[in-house]
Amino acid sequence: MAPPEEIAAALREAGLRDADVSTRRRAEYSTDASLYRVVPSVVAFPRAADEVVAALEVCRALGVPLTARGAGTSIAGNAVGEGVVLDFSRHLGRIRGVDPGSGTAEVEPGVVLDDLQRAAAPHGLRFGPDPSTHSRCTIGGMIGNNACGSRALGFGRTSDNVTALDVLAGTGERLTLRHGADAGSSPVLTALHQVVAAGLATIRTELGRFGRQISGYSLEHLLPERGFDPARAFVGSEGTWGVLLGATVKLVPVPERPVLVVLGYPDMAAAADAVVRVLPYRPIAAEGLDSRIVDVVRRLRGPAAVPELPRGGGWLFVELPGEVPASLVADADALGHRIVTDPAEVATLWRIREDGAGLAARPKGGHLAHAGWEDAAVPPERLGDYLRDFETLMAGRGLSGIPYGHFGDGCVHVRIDFPLNRPDGTRVFRDFLTDAAELVAGYGGSMSGEHGDGRARSELLPIMYSDAALRLFEEVKGVFDPDDVLNPGVVVRPRPVDADLRVPAASPLRRGLAFAYDDDAGDFAAAVHRCTGVGKCRADLTGSGGVMCPSYLATRDEKDSTRGRARVLQEMANGSLVKGWRSQEVHEVLDLCLACKGCSSDCPTGVDMATYKAEVLYQSYRRRLRPMSHYVLGGLPRWSRLASRAPRLANRLLSSPLAGPGKRLAGVDARRDLPSFAPRTFRQWFRGHPAAAGDPVLLWVDTFTDHFTPQVGIAAVQVLEDAGFSVRIPERRLCCGLTYISTGRLDVARRLLGRSVDALTPYAEAGVPIVGLEPSCTAVFRSDAPELLGIPGEAAFGAPRRGPDQPLAVDTGEPDPAPAHRGPGADADDLLRRSPGSGGGTPERVPGGRGTARRPFVPLVRTLAELLSQRPGWTPPSLDGVTAVAQPHCHHHAVMGWEADRALLERAGATVEAVGGCCGLAGNFGAERGHYDVSVAVAETALLPAVRAAGADATVLADGFSCRTQLAALADRTGVHLAELLAARGRTDG
Repeated sequence: MAPPEEIAAALREAGLRDADVSTRRRAEYSTDASLYRVVPSVVAFPRAADEVVAALEVCRALGVPLTARGAGTSIAGNAVGEGVVLDFSRHLGRIRGVDPGSGTAEVEPGVVLDDLQRAAAPHGLRFGPDPSTHSRCTIGGMIGNNACGSRALGFGRTSDNVTALDVLAGTGERLTLRHGADAGSSPVLTALHQVVAAGLATIRTELGRFGRQISGYSLEHLLPERGFDPARAFVGSEGTWGVLLGATVKLVPVPERPVLVVLGYPDMAAAADAVVRVLPYRPIAAEGLDSRIVDVVRRLRGPAAVPELPRGGGWLFVELPGEVPASLVADADALGHRIVTDPAEVATLWRIREDGAGLAARPKGGHLAHAGWEDAAVPPERLGDYLRDFETLMAGRGLSGIPYGHFGDGCVHVRIDFPLNRPDGTRVFRDFLTDAAELVAGYGGSMSGEHGDGRARSELLPIMYSDAALRLFEEVKGVFDPDDVLNPGVVVRPRPVDADLRVPAASPLRRGLAFAYDDDAGDFAAAVHRCTGVGKCRADLTGSGGVMCPSYLATRDEKDSTRGRARVLQEMANGSLVKGWRSQEVHEVLDLCLACKGCSSDCPTGVDMATYKAEVLYQSYRRRLRPMSHYVLGGLPRWSRLASRAPRLANRLLSSPLAGPGKRLAGVDARRDLPSFAPRTFRQWFRGHPAAAGDPVLLWVDTFTDHFTPQVGIAAVQVLEDAGFSVRIPERRLCCGLTYISTGRLDVARRLLGRSVDALTPYAEAGVPIVGLEPSCTAVFRSDAPELLGIPGEAAFGAPRRGPDQPLAVDTGEPDPAPAHRGPGADADDLLRRSPGSGGGTPERVPGGRGTARRPFVPLVRTLAELLSQRPGWTPPSLDGVTAVAQPHCHHHAVMGWEADRALLERAGATVEAVGGCCGLAGNFGAERGHYDVSVAVAETALLPAVRAAGADATVLADGFSCRTQLAALADRTGVHLAELLAARGRTDG
């Protein structure tokens, strides 16, 4: 094959303007959502159909493979290739028109399904199939794989919902494919008709036996009795026949009042047995869910993420277009049932199902579960027996997985814990797939029920089909693509199922790593391979309160998605393409990561790019000179303490002519105004504040509250005292190490944080609540502290959001540690004795300290809303008439969750609109030179439009110092902290 530079030059000369051969870009596209890794030579982004035509001409002339790609969510390895990868999602995503009269829409291949749904919704229409990746998958990809989804039972597969396709065949011929196409209208269609005519007996007996028979080519649509429909036959050909340029698709009416019936059964197999009793009621969807995946959701997202379910170990989610017939429940013969009509609860239940692939990949205490045997299907009436045999097969091989899926169609999804990191892992993988293929073939099923064969199953097709059928597939492929340019190695002349596996190619990186998941045993390579590539980071989650991934939403570039970054880090772990921690590719792909931690909660597999970035920076600059911004912005706590000695002088310097050169020297963008230091710190104010009687509470004094916004701390003291607390602060200045973590100075952060944990632990052991006001600092104690200090157990990063009733614990090896939740009694009084002349609490000296065994670390570090919400007898001041636009801090959303704040505000009578996404400043990120434009673009994603729409009278609620700073700079609006809002209303009520 020609060198990448030569291929790219030929593409550009032919008119394809955007062809990238950079190592970083090739790394980003080296895999899709599958287990397979194939590094492309060139990644290109066509802007129009003529550029696609030019790309195919170049590939045919040079003998270079061409692979079409949408969102890269293919699970079987359908969207990776060693030649040219064409990404249609960047530029070819236009909806050309929606025709309500005919119930159709014309789309380009890169149109995202949810965008099509939004365009059709005003007409009461929708596209029928809805895979779980609906927020980012493209119509072109759905056509390539014949995607189905949960509601294909009611609305049909993608192949049932196309009317015409604009296709570029591998021969270079441009075709319009539709039902009843004239076989003599083109050389390709003439040859295709001849091949089909010679193979009628094979097609009639082996293909189209049941609805989810997706493996192989769907040649049954070409039968004369079906009217010779090459458009429907093209669907599911996985990019091996031609390249899609456009499509006309059917739209179906949206059901007016769909109802969800949840039926409980003893186990999954019993739920599968019941499907045939439900199907006569013509449901839109009949989905199976296992108790094990529900347990994973509870463990990772908390009990509130799972609404009430009927008794059982397996469930059927049955969606009906209207009223529920009473006989359905009787016929279903379930242990119990629920009829759910509340849209919010229905959405929560479906969210469990939609995130199943990612969540099921996170078994507790075991190997990461993988795709590979992911979507087999059998006729629904045989599903229960198949599931029992399949569970026996997994157990016999020492494997486990959590089945779920489209039970009404007989389609089962499962992620399996293949030991791919072991020397024999590849053999175990291959042997299992072979046995599983024989099992599903014995049930008259299909190895693929919606994702296609790709590299994962194409080699296994002889187990399912006769030699005659396989020859027919080869002949049809030869008609459309005689030179085998399009997606070679898939379906016809397949690559081995165990070739090109991504995980076995990775090597462990164990060089003083500070962060690790519990299940990753300190292995950074294993951690980054948690990204399975489902691509949720490419979706706009802001409408549902999500954060991930703010930089991708601003740039729409794969390199700025969580997945794109993970792919480059995976290549670094592999070591053959990207070389080491300090490589240019690694630092390029992490440059626009805001370290917002949104992915840690929004990514189904728990990727936490903020910690990966901190680790990379730490490893890259160990014992080396760092960028100046790491010292200036990263060392903010130190400089703030110095500035507090002469704050007016510091402020004059920041606004003087010296500020410009100072910013350049410090690596700060010239357009970014630096915040002013308060003339009096919060600590200085607190020293003169008389102590109030009440239950003791320790207020964590962070750098931002102390030195920049002491009014937030003062307001918090008032609110806490009004709630019956006696407020104390640590006498000693302590630091959580946040700014050092974000700049990768983990050695410094570990030292500072360890000192703080030692100081806080006695308070927590005495049952004294600890309150944080700055969300990012509070999140450090709830997330980073266990990771950075090596605290074992579920507290490692990637753990679920942790509520205040879930303390963090250190295993010191000592028997029977002190109880975590002792009420504030004599011990608390002893701890909180005031020193003469101090308004702050002075804990007794903690034995041990640095270099000694720490006491169990169980600090009850809470947000203000969490503490107040659990305060017996406390009633919030009235917020009647307050309309608030709230910007939950990213770390607040990701680590603690914002539910307590929302509930408190609504309880007080406020009308609250919580904005998803990130403010864009994100600590030091938005201040650093080179980030300003992206910082502003991120703010424009959700925050700034919401503030403008709310009007000048709305209260803008923002607990994060960065969020308030960004609002002041870009919207000229003053954001208020929850403490300030409550304190102001408390004074009014008083």
